[in-house]
Amino acid sequence: MARKTPKLTPNGKRKLTGEEEFEIMKLVLDKVLWVGFGTLLYGLYVALNYSLNEAGYYFLAGAVVLLVFSWIIVKEYEFVRY
Repeated sequence: MARKTPKLTPNGKRKLTGEEEFEIMKLVLDKVLWVGFGTLLYGLYVALNYSLNEAGYYFLAGAVVLLVFSWIIVKEYEFVRY
């Protein structure tokens, strides 16, 4: 079976299909979600072993990381898509 040659932009870079862009976005989003989830887990650890007041900052930071990065990635995907 013959290999398809990739579509190249005028500057020589490969043009991705919508499905390829979506797969890359999912990979990046997955890594960001792990960072936010890890921060939330560390906040849970701090809450159980030390102080609930200190843990609140980690919970807040984890939630902010999840929300901000998810918003940025979805916004950029929508921008590239249209």
